[in-house]
Order: sequence, then structure tokens, then C-alpha cells
Amino acid sequence: MVQIKGSAIKETIDQIKFRAGEEAFQKILGLLDEETRTICQKEVFSSSWYPLDVFTRFLEVEIRVLADGKEEMVTRGSEAVIERQLRGIYKAFVKLGSPEFVIKRIAAVHATYFQGVPIEVQLRGHAKAVVRYTGFEKQHRIMGFAIMGFFKKALEISGAKDVVLCFTVPIEEGKAFSELSISWS
Repeated sequence: MVQIKGSAIKETIDQIKFRAGEEAFQKILGLLDEETRTICQKEVFSSSWYPLDVFTRFLEVEIRVLADGKEEMVTRGSEAVIERQLRGIYKAFVKLGSPEFVIKRIAAVHATYFQGVPIEVQLRGHAKAVVRYTGFEKQHRIMGFAIMGFFKKALEISGAKDVVLCFTVPIEEGKAFSELSISWS
């Protein structure tokens, strides 16, 4: 079973409460299946592991309720998260790193957030890379929007221009792996 670190769930819940309020969070809880609602309404521990299925179901309902079903808002949300995480000394560290370094670093960080999802980076010539995620299942497709947001914003912070991201093997295809193609100038 693929799992996600509780910090991702906790930060998402905290952001919903901050941006939209407790009432919006309660509305989301009311639309969730019993397993997801039970986990999300209790205290979520940052260092614990939770089923990724729970998080993806939560995200899908959040997007329906707060973003009129516009899944690209998950990308914007993850861009905001990475920007917050890369403030101060970390931001300077990313700015000094090459885009290739940033891609490897983001992939390494993702590996600490997912259990059961090996991640492999292949640099392909000048200003191109492929990131392969093994283990995601069809129902995890919404994670693709979050992953693209993380890479896009981190690359932009590092000085990369014209960043283009595309899942050449999308998560929703349910294959043994998914692949994110990245290019920049």
C-alpha cells in the first residue's frame, strides 16, 4: 500500500482552515467517505504514515468544494507550499543550485513523503530530465498536479526559464510507473 507522510495531510488541512475557515473544512469532512473523514477529523501526526488513497480522496473533495472542481488549483497549492518551504536560507540554497540539482533534490524530498513509491531521476541532455515514479495507482492521479507544482516553482526559483512539465506516462493510466518530462531554458 502506498502511503504519504502525515505532514502533507496536516499542512493541507491547516491551509484549508486558514484560507477558507473551519466551516469549509467541516463541509469537506461531511462529503468524505467514512475512512477518510475519520482520519482527517482526528489529529494528524506529521511523522506518521497514512494511506495515499485517503489523501487523494480528501484532495478531490477539497477541489470540488473550494475550487469548483478545477484540479489545476492543486498545482497552484503545491507551488505555494514549496515557495513557503523555500524561504530564507533554503531559498538561497535553491537559487544557487542548477536546475539539475533542484530536480534531484525535489525528487529526493518526494521520496521522504511517499512510502512505496520509488523515484528515479534521469537527466537527458541539456535542460531536460525525466522523473519516474513507480507505485502510484490510477486513483492517485490528482498527485500529478501537486508534483508538477513542486517542480515548476522550485525550478523557477532556481532561475530556470520556460519550464515545461508534462506527464508522458500519466498516473491515471495505471501503469507500473508514471513519468514526468521536464524541460527548461
